This record gives sequence, structure tokens and C-alpha cells, in this order.
Amino acid sequence: MDSKSICETRNIHHTAIAVKDLDASIKFYETTFGAISGPVEIIEDQEVRAVLLSIGHSNLELIEPTTATSGVARFIERRGEGIHHISFEVQDVNRRVAMRDIFDQATRSRAFQSKIEKIH
Repeated sequence: MDSKSICETRNIHHTAIAVKDLDASIKFYETTFGAISGPVEIIEDQEVRAVLLSIGHSNLELIEPTTATSGVARFIERRGEGIHHISFEVQDVNRRVAMRDIFDQATRSRAFQSKIEKIH
């Protein structure tokens, strides 16, 4: 790890794309790029339905709002469908305790058996 790095990054885990219609988007990526779709999951605290797609050696997460007032719904309303976030896989997500000022206050369990931290 670089002495200036906060977290040791292994790789980009996925790029998330906010979409209006999850089912149509899954079909598009499967038929256009040969994506392999995982199970659709509901992430209640984020008010989204999500799916992780594998395309070659890369992953895309498609996220669809389940309510008109969710953060993802507001994102789509302001910016349209598109890249919402990039998720990095790091060596030790729990190390954030010492870096609480740049991360959300709590590590959350997340879809696809992972834990997340948001950097603002």
C-alpha cells in the first residue's frame, strides 16, 4: 500500500448504472453484450432493486428505484439514466473506523454478500 493511500485498492468491483426499467435493462445487456445476470435483489434501505451482471472480466450493477422519492429516483430525475457510482474492492473495509470523517457512519451489509462504505 502506498503510504499516502487510505485504503489498499484491489480492483474496481463494479460500476453501477441507474436505470428506470431493470428488467428491460437486464435483457439489453444480456442480448447485446452476452452479460450473465445474477439474482435480482431488493435493497430496502436504499429503495432499489439491483442486479449484478458479469460481462467478461467486469461487473455492472444495475439499480432501479422502488419509490419515486429514493436517492436513485432523484438521481434519474436530475441527470437521467447513467453511471451512478463506481465500487472499489479494498483490502480492509473495516479499517474505515480510523477514517470516519470521510466515510458514512456505519458499514452496511449490501447486496451480493458484500459490505460497503460510501466516500463523500
